[in-house]
Amino acid sequence: MNLTDAIEGKEYVIKGINTDDEEMDAFLFSLGCYEGEMITVISHLKGGCVVSIKDGRYNIDKQLAKTITI
Repeated sequence: MNLTDAIEGKEYVIKGINTDDEEMDAFLFSLGCYEGEMITVISHLKGGCVVSIKDGRYNIDKQLAKTITI
């Protein structure tokens, strides 16, 4: 299951990041988005979703949300 399938307000554990782009991996890691970290989908938007990781809230697009396995 990925973030596009997540229920709003429920906390999930990130099981993996499925991208072949090293820059994208580094970007997600800088946000605190890596395997074993907790993530919560605050809301789903037309083009993506708003997530809470650690102490921050981020708006990520649908393509990026599909790479994050929970």
